[in-house]
Amino acid sequence: MENTLQQDSSLSFEDFQKQVLEDYKIAVTSRECSLLGRREVLTGKAKFGIFGDGKEVPQIAWAKAFKNGDWRSGYYRDQTFMMVIGDLTIQEFFAGLYANTDIKQEPMSGGRQMGGHFMSHSLDENGAWKNLTKQKNSSPDISPTAGQMPRLLGLAQASQVYRAVKNINADKFSVKGNEIAWGTIGNASTSEGLFWETFNAAGVMQVPMVISVWDDDYGISVHAKHQTTKENISEILKGFQKEEDTNGYEILVVKGWDYVELIETYQKAETIAREQHVPVLIHVVELTQPQGHSTSGSHERYKSEERLKWEREYDCNAQMRQWMISNGIATEEDLNELEKDIKSEVRKGKQAAWKAFGERAKTASQELISILNKVVKSSENSSFIKPIIDKLKSNDEPLKSIVIASARKVLRYIRHEQFQAKDELIQWIENFSNEVKPDYSSHLYSQSQWRATNIEAITPEYDDDAKEVDGRIILRDNFDKIFETIPEALVFGEDSGEIGDVNQGLEGLQKKYGKIRVSDTGIREATILGQGIGLALRGLRPIAEIQYLDYLLYAIQTMSDDLATIHYRSKGKQKAPLIVRTRGHRLEGIWHSGSPMGGILNLVRGINVLVPRNMTQASGFYNTILESDEPALIIECLNGYRLKEKMPTNLGEFKTPVGVVETLKEGQDITLVSYGSTLRLVQQVAKELQEVDIDAEIIDVQSLLPFDLNHDIVKSVQKTNRLLVIDEDVPGGASSYILQNIIEKQNAYRYLDSQPQTLTSYAHRPAYGTDGDYFSKPSTEDIFEKVYAIMHEFKPEKYPELY
Repeated sequence: MENTLQQDSSLSFEDFQKQVLEDYKIAVTSRECSLLGRREVLTGKAKFGIFGDGKEVPQIAWAKAFKNGDWRSGYYRDQTFMMVIGDLTIQEFFAGLYANTDIKQEPMSGGRQMGGHFMSHSLDENGAWKNLTKQKNSSPDISPTAGQMPRLLGLAQASQVYRAVKNINADKFSVKGNEIAWGTIGNASTSEGLFWETFNAAGVMQVPMVISVWDDDYGISVHAKHQTTKENISEILKGFQKEEDTNGYEILVVKGWDYVELIETYQKAETIAREQHVPVLIHVVELTQPQGHSTSGSHERYKSEERLKWEREYDCNAQMRQWMISNGIATEEDLNELEKDIKSEVRKGKQAAWKAFGERAKTASQELISILNKVVKSSENSSFIKPIIDKLKSNDEPLKSIVIASARKVLRYIRHEQFQAKDELIQWIENFSNEVKPDYSSHLYSQSQWRATNIEAITPEYDDDAKEVDGRIILRDNFDKIFETIPEALVFGEDSGEIGDVNQGLEGLQKKYGKIRVSDTGIREATILGQGIGLALRGLRPIAEIQYLDYLLYAIQTMSDDLATIHYRSKGKQKAPLIVRTRGHRLEGIWHSGSPMGGILNLVRGINVLVPRNMTQASGFYNTILESDEPALIIECLNGYRLKEKMPTNLGEFKTPVGVVETLKEGQDITLVSYGSTLRLVQQVAKELQEVDIDAEIIDVQSLLPFDLNHDIVKSVQKTNRLLVIDEDVPGGASSYILQNIIEKQNAYRYLDSQPQTLTSYAHRPAYGTDGDYFSKPSTEDIFEKVYAIMHEFKPEKYPELY
């Protein structure tokens, strides 16, 4: 269905007529999909519907300016655009609405996202990059309002990087940095902070970005007067207008129903962004939303009859139709016939999608009924099983869950019986579950050969007379090796460039590698994260620095809803191997205190969370992740930059394994588990415990996500029979996560002679000052006394009470 209108003064009227008619056909097709899609939701065939009706004509104009290699970061109104570029058929549109889990039939997410969420495929079947310069690219959509904006900045910045850095292998990713990143957003969503942060950053950076604001005057039911100052986003953004010798934007305004003006406007925007690397805002005004915001409500409840009448008249499809007739491009009779044919075509596409959606459940139901008929013949409880069979036979819901649930219920009635058909039923349940569950759970992490846990560990090597240096020197020199050997690597953040970060782990690297590869940013954590996502989607290896762990909270929505889910929600068809660099743990005061760890762990599943205890470990993690194709959060120890470590000789080469714990000290009496800076306290206490004849084993977690894949901690507990997890997070945070993994997943409860316990900070954050730190977090005395109390309970005669 791809359409590329050639704007050429020598174009014959017949050719022009043909292209305009093709445009109108796509506009009507998209509208019919929206109309019929709404009915499918209201009849219960689909769960929820949110459609692009009212935005068809401007999206056609946009698609004509969109070239191979370009990227889209949009939202759930862009279905017409996807149809124009040839990436969405009628059947695929409805497959998405029904949540078909076959990625070949529903290529937008394999049923993992509601309809209206689109993407292209960046990866082949093995998880390797396709040639992205040969296709039109769309980053995978997300629903959170304005959530598509931060990554848009990085998608645009990648063109700037590819144009400026000479030795990058850009063959699959860029042609001289000529690609544009195109963003779309609803006018009401421009009220979100993510829009403003992105908009300002792009104006500062001067990246090739074009933002389309679809303006239909409403945000769900709330009018623009409650959303935007002066009710006009382009009016209040005039201060961003680029002038001579300044940075900024080109700001264009166009009516969303004017076919010719729209095409001219998008061509102008394309030229500016592609050639000059200047960002452009296109404010598309006077749009309509014929069916309201979504299937969850009716717009007749909040729009006046006058407004509804205007929307019917200035509907972009209606206006295009009228223009075509007025200019002799088509007669009303021609268009009536065309529209009739399209309605039929859309109905057929819908029916084909519904049939394909139900195929697996139908086949499974027939398989199960055949087995259950055998079960009935052998079971004493056939009277209970027959109604289940009858219900399966009469079921017209094409849901796999109904089938498997029926099979599992039958097992309850034959739990005391044993016969061949029962074995066959159990095997069928197991096979069907193994087949179907990955449709909903695969690709949270990479399944390729470059998965982080597949990267083999390489230990640091040392000279016999290895010099002891500040930890930050090891980090800095390892980064130096990274930038020297990996031209795709770049780092950016607040204070990362000129001063080499606040702890000087990047000291001197901007001067050596330039301001593109080692750069400062504004104070804007969400778009620092977004830069990294967009750059990673385009084949670069970004390291996005968030200055302190607590500041990650500014970016946690982007990290959680976007970065952590990219590989999952694209069902393995896109990846963004971004490294988020930050630092935390054990600093006096409310901020930088490490207390968000539990929340972070629960919000970023899909990202590796790595917690090195020193800078050698941290450097090894950077080396490992840069060889993998997964994102990671690496949290350096705030109090480790000036502590002495031996300087390795194989900088840039040694690799810390992901998902593997390290035993720092062997012992017989109790297993102490911790990570990061707190480990230093644990190691100190272990020496003190030996003075009272307690031999503690110390295990460094190293990696929280994933956690102890080899189940080495339970092996320790099997030996010591006692377990204490020490952590500076709040109660119920990271320590509880660790304990749950050890007790439930590793089944360590079987080997415990004492209650497993945690020792955490208090629920409040640390007060300021040394005393505040001491009385807020686990101290060496707290750890000693906790371990001693556990040993007292075990052997009170040997370890009498301290108090």
